[in-house]
Amino acid sequence: MINYYKTVDNKITRIDHIEEDCWISLLAPDENELRKISEHCQIDLNDLKSALDKDERSRIETEDTYTMVLVNIPTLLVHSDQELYDTIPLAVFVAKKNVITVCTEETPILKAFVTGKVKEFNTSMKSRFVLQVLYRTASTYLQYLREVDKKSEAIESKLHRSQENSELLELLKLEKSLVYFTTALRSNEAVMEKLFKTPNIKKYPEDEDLLEDVIVENKQAIEMANIYSGVLSSMVDAFASVISNNLNIVMKVLAIVTVVMAIPTMIFSAYGMNVSASGMPLADNPFGFLVIIILSIVLSAIAMLVIMKMKMFK
Repeated sequence: MINYYKTVDNKITRIDHIEEDCWISLLAPDENELRKISEHCQIDLNDLKSALDKDERSRIETEDTYTMVLVNIPTLLVHSDQELYDTIPLAVFVAKKNVITVCTEETPILKAFVTGKVKEFNTSMKSRFVLQVLYRTASTYLQYLREVDKKSEAIESKLHRSQENSELLELLKLEKSLVYFTTALRSNEAVMEKLFKTPNIKKYPEDEDLLEDVIVENKQAIEMANIYSGVLSSMVDAFASVISNNLNIVMKVLAIVTVVMAIPTMIFSAYGMNVSASGMPLADNPFGFLVIIILSIVLSAIAMLVIMKMKMFK
């Protein structure tokens, strides 16, 4: 899908065709749409397609007619009732007359530009648009990282009560998301460092504060991702140890019961053998059954006292 936007009277306006200084937004484009933009804006078709590859790394490529800035942005994947934070590529092409974005899906980052939530956004200011996209990307990472932290706290509360495998799996899923975020943020940081040295992307004095904000936001996101990742990793290990310890306690109890019950089981098994009653002790005694029961109980109690005294299962 192709959408065209242009700033008219300081307001973002959707237009029907390509104009000079307009923003061309490609969302999950097909082959024909890519070829159309490639021919009109003189952009290599393979570079346009690179943003459609989920595993594409963040980078900057400079050609004679355009500069491509490709970064990984956060996204939320929802499968039935399961949520997973992931990253997808977003490519921004700064051409001579237009700025083009290519992404596989609609994201809150680009939607903020369309709805006019980004202050001082102007489609004719292509270099600033790149910086604003990077700033919104870092801000979105921070927002998702806070959500991950809240979800981990909620899961931690559940684990204190239930300690089931489902909660551990939720923590592992969040930890996996943080790995994606950390990797993407570090790649984006390298892109920013190279971007500031690229002469094709003009830097204006009025954008200096925005440049600093982009750097600060991205570094903060990296630090938060590292902290949350370490906390989650420790939490997963701790609760896995707790669950394992609880299992050991259950197995100890079962072992004690098995040892204690083994004594009467052996006695009753001997008396249950299909042999002559004349050879069995107390077989002719009218109180023989009661005596055997009492003897079994006494021996089991002695075995329990021995186990407790020896502290074998503590």
